[in-house]
Amino acid sequence: MDKSDFDFQKKVDRYYQLTIYLRWIVVLLLWFTLGVYGVWGIRHEIKLWLDYFTWSAVHYGLAFNLVPTICLAICIGMTVSVLLWQSSHILWGLSDREKYYLEKKVAKILATGSSHPFWKWIHK
Repeated sequence: MDKSDFDFQKKVDRYYQLTIYLRWIVVLLLWFTLGVYGVWGIRHEIKLWLDYFTWSAVHYGLAFNLVPTICLAICIGMTVSVLLWQSSHILWGLSDREKYYLEKKVAKILATGSSHPFWKWIHK
């Protein structure tokens, strides 16, 4: 393995780290926007749940507050999705297809040059 292959693999690793950071930033933004709206929309039901918790109270509290429920479902779904995505990569590593995709994206970023928004992150 020559130096250029090692350097390219470092850039691929940096791009992969960037994708991880960006996914978690999206999750945080969802929680700070839709999540806050969703919790605020069911604040009265949450107070009821804290006083008298029953599954039927949860069911009706969520069923009759559709928009806040959808907002919370999006936040929870995206969080679980990113957790499963990252966990599978930690446990089983990247597949050959994903490695190829990352290498292709890094090559495209390098070909674009410094005008690409991710250039500074990859080309350290």
